[in-house]
Amino acid sequence: MTVQGSENSSRRGRRSSTMGGMPLNDMPWWRWRSNVRSALHMLSDTEFQRGVWLAGVDGYGDVTDAVYRLVEDTWLDNWSAEKYVGTIFRDSQEAALVDSAVLRVLRIMHQVGPDAAVSVYLEHAGWADAVRAARDAHVRMAVSDGEDPDVPPRTLEVLQIMTRSA
Repeated sequence: MTVQGSENSSRRGRRSSTMGGMPLNDMPWWRWRSNVRSALHMLSDTEFQRGVWLAGVDGYGDVTDAVYRLVEDTWLDNWSAEKYVGTIFRDSQEAALVDSAVLRVLRIMHQVGPDAAVSVYLEHAGWADAVRAARDAHVRMAVSDGEDPDVPPRTLEVLQIMTRSA
C-alpha cells in the first residue's frame, strides 16, 4: 500500500508543525504512532508503573489498556511492525524494536491473563525483559520524533486531546 501526500490539500498551510514536540504529518499514520509511543512509554518506565499503575492513580489506564493501545489499531499482535515502515515506523530498526517489545509484553499477558492485577505483571519473571524491550523501542521512537524519552508519560486525556486536535 502506498500512502501519498496530498499536494492539493485544502488543509495545507493550517497544519501545526508539531504535536507536543513530535513532528506532525511526516508519518502518515501519526495518530497510531502516538498511541504506540504512549503505550511503549508506560510499559518502559518502572517508576511510572509503581507510582501510577500499582498505586491506582486515575487517568493513565492500566497494563492491559497499554497493551491494547499498542496493538488495537496496528494489529501488531498478528503481524510484524515491518508492515508499517514508512507509515507508523520510520525504519526497519524502529520496527524491529517495537516487534521485540510487543512479543515480550504479549507473551506475559497471555500467561497471566488480561485481567491480572498490575502486581502480577510487575512480579512476572519476564517483566524486566519486556520493560527493557519497551524502553529500547520507546527511546528510539521518542528521539526520532525530537522528544525527550525521559519525561513522564502523559495521561490518556492529554493523548486524546493531542491526537484529536492536530
